[in-house]
Parts: sequence; structure tokens; C-alpha cells
Amino acid sequence: MPQKRNPDAAELVRAKSGRVIGALLGLLVVMKGLPLAYQKDMQEDKEGAMDALSALSLSIAAMTGMVRDLLPDVARMRKAADEGYSTATDLADWLVSVLHMPFRQAHHVTGQIVAKAAAENIPLHDLTLDKMRGIEPRITKDVFAVLSVDNSGAQAGVSYGGTSPKNVRRQAGRWLKALAKEHG
Repeated sequence: MPQKRNPDAAELVRAKSGRVIGALLGLLVVMKGLPLAYQKDMQEDKEGAMDALSALSLSIAAMTGMVRDLLPDVARMRKAADEGYSTATDLADWLVSVLHMPFRQAHHVTGQIVAKAAAENIPLHDLTLDKMRGIEPRITKDVFAVLSVDNSGAQAGVSYGGTSPKNVRRQAGRWLKALAKEHG
């Protein structure tokens, strides 16, 4: 029905990835067992490779169409990003790097803080400093810098190949330039 919005393309690609990975594993097993001289084993590499190429081609076409027609709902995405305590890992990392807490302990403390926020049905960044200090007295107000989704995204993955917005923009620009040059 026209009013119904199904993620058909994404589901298709998710399923096709299993076939592509299966073809790769099949090829690796064939290649692993080859003796030093050529035997007829290599006949078995073509079918999986052609099937994988077909699945990949279909997946690229499906994703291209999906992304081209995509209209993101930024407000809804922002709301979803703030739910689910997605910055809990940032909190644990902060406890390790700032308070020099062993990660095992930081994981435990983070779990207690998240449980407290969940019990009060509030986002992690809305839990008061006093309530966090009730669990870990050394926490300072600086912790709030890592509890916002914006700061989490900006600080995460700043290493080469990481997922920070700056890195993503740099790589997107690089690939757009390469594609423009190729299709010039």
C-alpha cells in the first residue's frame, strides 16, 4: 500500500550480506585446501564469486534508491539519540580517564548511575550531580560534557578512521571527490 513505509531495501541488503559472506567463506575453504600444483579445485571458485557479485550489484542498486529517496526526520532522530542511555560508554570512559578508575569498576559505577536514571525515568544527562556523587563521590560537574549526545559524537572516534563528525565529513568529501573524478 502506498501509505506503508517498509525498509525493504535495508532488509534486502542485510539478508544479501549473508550470501556474500557465505561465498567468501566457500572460496576461502577451497583455496585453503589447494596443494602446491593446480588441481580441479579452482573450478569451484567461480559460482560463489558470481553469486556474490550479483548480490552485491543488487544491494548497491537497492541502497542507492533508498538513500536517494530518504528524507530524514531530524527532530525524531535527535529524540531517539537521547533515549536509551547511549552515552553510558562515554561515562565509563570518563571515569577511567579522569578518575583513573579501573574499567571493571567504571563499568559497575556506570551501571549503577544508569539504573538510577532509569528508575527516575530521566535521561542520563538530567541526573543531578548530587545523585551521581551518591554513587561515586569523586564525580565532578565536568562529567556533563560527555553525557550529551552532541559531545559524545564529536569526541568519539577522533582517531584516524574514527566516527567523529569531522572524520566522517573528511572521508565523505574525499569519496565524493573521487567519484566526481571517476564519473567526471
